[in-house]
Amino acid sequence: MKRPPFAASALLAPILDLIGYFAAVAVGLSAGRSQISGFVVAVVFGYLPFVRAQIAASGRTWDAALCAHVVVVSLLAFFLRSGVFVWLTSGCGWHAQAAIVLAVVATAAVLRPGYRYCATFSPWRLGSGAGWREVAVAVVVFASALRLIYGAQVELMPEETYYWNYSRHLDIGYLDHPPMVGWLIWLGTAAFGDTEFGVRAGAMSCGAIASLFAYRLTRNLFGESSALVAVVLLQTLPFFFLAGMLMTPDAPLTAAWIAAVYFLERALIAGRANAWWGAGLCLGLGMLSKYTIGLLGLSAFVFMLFDARARQWLRRWQPYAAACLGFAVFLPVIVWNAQHEWASFAFQTSRRLAERPRFALHKLIASVVVLLTPTGVAAAAVVLSGPAPRASGQDEPADRRRAWRFIQLAILVPLAVFAAFSLRHEVKLDWTGAPWIAAVPALAFGIVNSARSLVTGLRSWIRSAWTPTIYSLLVLYGAGLYHLAIGIPGVGYSRHAELVAVGWRELGRQIHGLAGTIAKSAGSDPLIVGMDRYAIASELAFYAPDRSQSVNETSSGHLFGQMGLMYERWFPLAAERGRTLLLVAWSRDELADGGLQSSVERLEPISEGLVMRDGEAIRHYYYRLAYGYRGFTAPPQLPSGALSPH
Repeated sequence: MKRPPFAASALLAPILDLIGYFAAVAVGLSAGRSQISGFVVAVVFGYLPFVRAQIAASGRTWDAALCAHVVVVSLLAFFLRSGVFVWLTSGCGWHAQAAIVLAVVATAAVLRPGYRYCATFSPWRLGSGAGWREVAVAVVVFASALRLIYGAQVELMPEETYYWNYSRHLDIGYLDHPPMVGWLIWLGTAAFGDTEFGVRAGAMSCGAIASLFAYRLTRNLFGESSALVAVVLLQTLPFFFLAGMLMTPDAPLTAAWIAAVYFLERALIAGRANAWWGAGLCLGLGMLSKYTIGLLGLSAFVFMLFDARARQWLRRWQPYAAACLGFAVFLPVIVWNAQHEWASFAFQTSRRLAERPRFALHKLIASVVVLLTPTGVAAAAVVLSGPAPRASGQDEPADRRRAWRFIQLAILVPLAVFAAFSLRHEVKLDWTGAPWIAAVPALAFGIVNSARSLVTGLRSWIRSAWTPTIYSLLVLYGAGLYHLAIGIPGVGYSRHAELVAVGWRELGRQIHGLAGTIAKSAGSDPLIVGMDRYAIASELAFYAPDRSQSVNETSSGHLFGQMGLMYERWFPLAAERGRTLLLVAWSRDELADGGLQSSVERLEPISEGLVMRDGEAIRHYYYRLAYGYRGFTAPPQLPSGALSPH
C-alpha cells in the first residue's frame, strides 16, 4: 500500500504557521497571541491532515490512546515554541518577525517526529520495544531544552535571589549553608551577567554532570539499556528536573552525591584503589554544598562493615587518604565556622534539635511522593525491598549482588536517619531528594528487567505506569513553566508570594521607583526593608535597576526582630541607626504593628500598591516610610505564669 506523502508537511505546515501569525498581527492581535494563532493554523490545516492520512493508510483507527498521544505531542510542541518565541523577543531583544521564524522551526522539530510516532503508534514502553531508545533520547532532549529556554526567562525564586546575594557577598562560609551555591552563581553571572540564566547556569551544569555520572554508574552495574533509562528518569522525575534548573544548594549536592556513589562503587565493588581519590574529592565538594552528604560516607562505612571484601579496605591507606582529601576540600567552611563561633554548624544541628518536638514522618513520606511521583515511590519500594533481581531467570554474579547491597545501603541509611529525625522534628520537602539519586540505577534496571520477564500484580502496574507518568510530567513541566513565564489566561497565582516566581520584576520596578522619588526629596537613598526573612529583600535587590548598589541598600525584617539569616550579618542593626527606611510587606498588619513605632522616630501612613501582569492583578503589597531608625529592642518577657495584656 502506497504511503501518503507525510514529509510534504515539512514545508506546508511551517508556511501555514507563518501565514497564520502575520494574518493575526494584521488584524491587531498582539505578537504573543498571534504566534498562538499561527500554531493552531499549522496544526489543524498542516500537520494533522497528514497524520490522519498516515493512520488511514495503515488501517488503524482513532481511539482514546491515539488521541491522547496527539494531544501530548501538540502541547509539548506548543510549550517549547512559546518559550522560544518569548525568550527571543523579550530576553534577547529580537524583532517578533525574526523570532517567529525560529519558533516555527522549533515547532516543526517537535511535531514532525512526534506526529510520525503517533501515526505509526507502536506503544512505547521505557526500556523495551521497537524504537524505545529514539523516544528516550527525544524525552531527554526535550526536558533539557525546556529547562534551558524557560530557565533563562522565568523569574528567580526567592531562594535563588537570596543565594545570588551570597555571590555579591562572596565568602568561604555562610550561616545557613556552605558556600558552593554562592560560588557557582558568581561564576555563572561572571560569564552570563546578572540575569536569570547567569544565576541558573550552575544548576544546569550540575544537572548535566549528574546525568553523566548516573549514566556511567548504571552502565557499570546493569548495562547500556539501563543506563539510558537512568538518564530519562534523571531528566523527568520532579526533584531531579528542578534540581537541574533552580540554583539552590541541592543542585551541586545532587551532582556531587551521584559522582561520589560512582567512585565509591568503583572502589568498593570494582576494587579500584584510584577511585578513592574521586570519592574523597566528590564528598568534599558535596560538603561544600550541603552537609547531608556526610550520610553517604556513613553508608559506605556501614557497607564495609557488613561486606567481607569491602572490609579489607579498612586495613589499607586509600580510604583514609580520601577522607583527608575530602576534609581538605571542606576546610574553608571549618575555618569560617571557627571565625564565627561555629555558627553554621550550630544552625544546622543544635538549633534544629532544640525546636519544639513535632511528629512529621507523614510529611517526610508525602515529600518523597512529590519528589519521585507515586510511580517512582512504588517502584523504589518494590525494587529496593527485595534481593538483587535476576535477569532472564539466571543467577546473578556475586559482584552484582554486592553492588545491589551497596545501592540499598546508599539510599536506606540516609533515609533511615531522616525518618528517625522526622519522628520528633519538622522536615523539609527537599531533604531526601539528593539521596534518592542513588536509587536511580536500581529503578532503571528494574524497568528494563521487568520488560524482559513476565511480571504480574504491582510490578506489572508499575511497568505500565511509567510511560503515562513521564508524558504527564513533561506536560506538567511545560504548562507550569509557560504559566510562570507567559501566563495562562484566567489562571491565577498562589497567594503565597514566596512560592511563586511571578511579579517580582514588576515589584522591583515599582519599589525602586518609589525609593528614587524619596531620595530626591530626602537627599539620600532610603534603606529598602522587606518585612520577612529574606524573600522580599532578596528579590528587590536582584530586580533593581542598579544591582551593584541594591545589594547594599536592601535589607530584611531582622531590623525589627525577625530572623534575617545572613542579612543579620550583612546589615548589623547598629550600622543602620538614623537611616530612613522604606518598609515593604505583603500584609497591612505587618506594617501596622505597634512595635515599629518604638524602633523609629516617625512613621508615615501605610500605602498600598498593586503588581500587575498583562493588565491583570497579581497581588497587592503595602509600604510605609519610616524616619530615624533607632534599632530594635525586644519587648520584656512576661514572668512565668503571668497573663498577657492581650
